[in-house]
Amino acid sequence: MKSLKKLAAIGLSTALALSLAACNGNEKASSDEGKSGDKKVTLNFWTFGATGYEDLAKAYEEKNPGVKIKVRSAETAEHHDALFTALSAGSGAPDITMLEIDQLDRFKAAQDRFENLYDLGAKDIEDQYLDWKWKTGENDKGDFLIGLPTDIGPKALYYRTDVFEAAGLPTDPEEVTALINSPAAFEEAGLKVKEKTGKPFVDSIEMAFRAYLDGAGETFLNPKGELLLEKDGNAVKDAYDYAVKLNKLGIVGKFEMWSPEWANAVNKGEFAAELGAGWLKGWMEGNAQEATGKWKVATLPSEFAANWGGSFIAIPNETKNAKEAYKFASWLISPDNQLKSFQDKGLFPSAQSVYEMDAFKTNEDAFFGGQSTAPVFAKAAQDINGAVYKGEKYFPIYSEVLNALKNVQNKGTDPEKEWKDAVKRAKGLLSR
Repeated sequence: MKSLKKLAAIGLSTALALSLAACNGNEKASSDEGKSGDKKVTLNFWTFGATGYEDLAKAYEEKNPGVKIKVRSAETAEHHDALFTALSAGSGAPDITMLEIDQLDRFKAAQDRFENLYDLGAKDIEDQYLDWKWKTGENDKGDFLIGLPTDIGPKALYYRTDVFEAAGLPTDPEEVTALINSPAAFEEAGLKVKEKTGKPFVDSIEMAFRAYLDGAGETFLNPKGELLLEKDGNAVKDAYDYAVKLNKLGIVGKFEMWSPEWANAVNKGEFAAELGAGWLKGWMEGNAQEATGKWKVATLPSEFAANWGGSFIAIPNETKNAKEAYKFASWLISPDNQLKSFQDKGLFPSAQSVYEMDAFKTNEDAFFGGQSTAPVFAKAAQDINGAVYKGEKYFPIYSEVLNALKNVQNKGTDPEKEWKDAVKRAKGLLSR
C-alpha cells in the first residue's frame, strides 16, 4: 500500500478492458439464498497490507453465525496481479476484495466485472464519508460505484524539532503551521535550515516533486487516455519546475524513501522535513525509535493539500452472495470500525464523524512527544479539493518524469531537455 516501488513494478496493461470483456466468465447468480440461516454462507475476502481486518471479520462472524469469512492477505503487487488474473479468466475471484487507490483506475476499466454498489444500497451511507474519497470510487459518469471507502492518506508536514530549533525556526506545531503557510514560506524555511545546519530541508527530489503533484486534479492522463504533459499549465510541469527550483536552492537531499540510508536519516535527523501521509507515523513508531520525541507534525500549506494512499472495498460480480458481501463490507467500513482500524493499525479514517470522537481527538502519540497528531491529519483530509484521476499508465509515466528529475539532481543535466525527453518517452509508452 505504501511502497511506490512495489506499485510501479506492476504491469498496467492497456488491454485490460478488452481482455476482461472478452472473457464471459461465470454467470452471475441472481440470489443470495441461504444467507439468512438456511445454510452457512462463506465469503472469500482478499486483502493486502497490515489492515487488521482478520480480527474485524471474526467479530462479524460472532454477530452473524450464519456467515464465515475467509480472509487472505498478500503483498500489494501480488494481490492486484492475482485479482487481475482471476477477473481475466472469469473465475477464481473472491466475493470481496480490497483495491489500492493507485490501482483503482486499472480496475475501473473493467467495471463490468464488479457489482455496482449503488444497486446494493450504497447511496444510503454516502453522506458518512469524505466527498472526494467517495467520488474517487465512482466511474466518470457517477452512476457506478466500484468501491466503498476505507482508509485514506492525508499529507502533512513531518518535521524534526531539533533541526528546526538549530535553524532558529519554531517547533510548536501551530507556530510551524502559521510560519510555513505557502510554497514561498516553505522555501524560506528550507534556506534557513541549509544556512544554519548545512542539512537539506526535504529528504529527496521525489518528495519535492510530489509537493504539488499529489494534489493536482489532472496529472499525466485524462479519462480519455490522452497525454496532458504538453498542455499549457499542466500540473505535472508545475510540480517538476518546483522540484527543480528547490534542488537549485540546495535544500533537497538524496535520501530515497524506504532505503536504508533514508531510514537512518529519519533516525539521525539528517534532513529537516518530510511531506508524508498519515500512515507514515506508523512506520516511524515502529522503525525510528531512536528519534522518539524529536519529530512533530504540522499542517502543510493549502497548495500542497493532498491524499497519498488508501484503499476501497469492491465486490467482484462472480459472487453468488452479493447482498451478504455488501452487508459485511458496509459494516467493515462503518465509522466505529474505522476508528478501531485507526487505533489498531493506523489506518486513517475516511468517515468524517470519527474526527469528532473523543477517542480519536485525544489519541496522544508518544513518538511525537505526546502530540495528538490525528486532528492535524483530519484537517488535511478536509482540505483536499477533490479526486485525482491517474489512469492505467500513471506509474510508468511517473517513473519517466522522476528519472528526469534524478538526472537533473545527480548529473547536473539541463532540466528542460530532461523534461522534453521524458515527454517523448511517455508518448512511447502510450503508443505500445
